[in-house]
Amino acid sequence: MSGVTIHEVATRAGVSASTVSRAFTNPQLVRADTRDRVLQLARDLGYTPNRAARGLITGRTGNIGVVVPDLANPFFSAVLKGANARAREADQIVFLADTDEDPGVEEDLVRAMAKQVDGIVLCSSRMSGHQLHELMPSIPLVLLNRREDDRPAVLFDNVAGVRRLLAHLGALGHRRVAYLGGPRTSWSDRERRRGMRLAARREAVDLVELGPFEPTYEGGLRAADPAAATGATAVVAFNDLMALGVLNRLAARGVAVPGEVSVAGFDGIPTAGMGALPLTTVALPMVQAGRAAIDLLLERLADPDPDAGRLQRVLDVDLLVRSTTATPLAPPPTPPPNPPTADVQGGRP
Repeated sequence: MSGVTIHEVATRAGVSASTVSRAFTNPQLVRADTRDRVLQLARDLGYTPNRAARGLITGRTGNIGVVVPDLANPFFSAVLKGANARAREADQIVFLADTDEDPGVEEDLVRAMAKQVDGIVLCSSRMSGHQLHELMPSIPLVLLNRREDDRPAVLFDNVAGVRRLLAHLGALGHRRVAYLGGPRTSWSDRERRRGMRLAARREAVDLVELGPFEPTYEGGLRAADPAAATGATAVVAFNDLMALGVLNRLAARGVAVPGEVSVAGFDGIPTAGMGALPLTTVALPMVQAGRAAIDLLLERLADPDPDAGRLQRVLDVDLLVRSTTATPLAPPPTPPPNPPTADVQGGRP
């Protein structure tokens, strides 16, 4: 263990010990030039903050909780990557929990985790508004991909993403589009449905809403047949995992994509761009969202004033047009009526 103390770093940097502490725990509260000087000196001197001693002084654990509904979904893996990187920069340790899409399990995990962490980031929470409001007084919470009144949250501009996607499909000539919905308790699904309805009217598109379906590859397999039965020339899935399942099932049925049916998804997970048919998708800044959520939580911990904590950040999204969307095939021309049979006897046609 290094023998260098926080006071030695402070003396060398010409700042107070509390400024050195903030440079590690809440760097956004320290001027950039001061923070960089302090952190560089700490590295040069081999100084490492004593977490146990810091906890006795501050009453903090130095731990942050991150709760996700499905760690197998690459969307949440990317969010976690960003959150963990930002927490590490702030000398915080991330405790991770997976709820398996169960709001009851999610509530139990938050209550248990609250005893071991300073605050929690809830990713795409499936809990009801009532459950969230009961939990919020007990532990600082930041929501990611979920809006609940004016509570601190990092959000994606789902409506703008849907608008761009429907404008793209409309410009290609699609006039009947099926939307395959995600979990009934998903805030982002509600936002996407709302955006689809608004954009469909704007683009003069006949919208068919199906679901809810599981937000998984298997959910997409099950959703493909009902979607095909609607006669829609384009299918938009709640997320990329579902869209990949749709692609697989349509291929098994011999339905040509994008010739007969165009397919699109949401999230922009890396696997969506791989394979023979890279997926058109509304890409979300997942890693950036994870970092932003930790930033917001650190701000709340640094200033617990309720007004200071009521912050919401909306991140831009991007439409990635790839190989699974194209102009729909024109319907085959109606065959002309059968020519009249020649009158052999009269020699007339």
